[in-house]
Amino acid sequence: MSVCDGYAPGTPNWVDLQSTDLAAAKGFYGRLFGWPYAERPSGDGGYWVAALDGAPVAAIMARTPPMRAAALPATWSTYIATPDVDAAAARAAAAGGELRAGPFGLPGAGRMAVVGDPAGAVVSLWQADGHAGAGRVNEPGALTWNELVSDDLDAALPFYEATLGTRARRERLDGDEYVVLLAGERIVAGATARPGGPAGNHWHVWFGADDVDALAQAALAAGGSVLAPPADSDAGTVATLADPQGGVFSVIAALEPADAGAER
Repeated sequence: MSVCDGYAPGTPNWVDLQSTDLAAAKGFYGRLFGWPYAERPSGDGGYWVAALDGAPVAAIMARTPPMRAAALPATWSTYIATPDVDAAAARAAAAGGELRAGPFGLPGAGRMAVVGDPAGAVVSLWQADGHAGAGRVNEPGALTWNELVSDDLDAALPFYEATLGTRARRERLDGDEYVVLLAGERIVAGATARPGGPAGNHWHVWFGADDVDALAQAALAAGGSVLAPPADSDAGTVATLADPQGGVFSVIAALEPADAGAER
């Protein structure tokens, strides 16, 4: 059990999915992770918050008009905590990023902005005011890891340092170089230089699993796809899956349970 009621600046704190078929997406992830949903009115079809043991862990909504106009597939988005989203958005623009939306307020929840980094990955900045983020992390069915996938980390990493104060540290994972991002002395996210494929440069979302093989089979049975089959890694057993509308995410059964207090 990993309960979290607040996030240090620079820490990924929330994820949501914009789907081309809201009802189908809710059914798929509900079957996969056992999520029930509660609706928060917001635009077309509402904003459906998924929960574990009564705590919010993610959300699903219909695609926004810009995504529909661009014919983009279902997409998971990462949010990163900041104490002052207006100041962070200004720093993002000064560091060579692109302000895609906001800053704007969501009454009773917080204030946000959507920015693109210099290499094209898009992320949301979140200033909490009622909604701190995921209430449970680092367990099956909950957010476990957020990872920047970029073919130009030399351009992207300084952007996040300037915008959010995160520091990059290069390590080894499965024999290859891997970058971890630190907020202060805490590891809060990762970054990899592997190509992003059809999704391009993006922030990739990971959820916890008890049994990755069983979850991959459940995804197939529910109409999804297995993009990278279950495999052992230095961090645990991992797989990359896609929902029936093309939303891509990964799952992991970690070798050692993460300490939410230390990492979040």
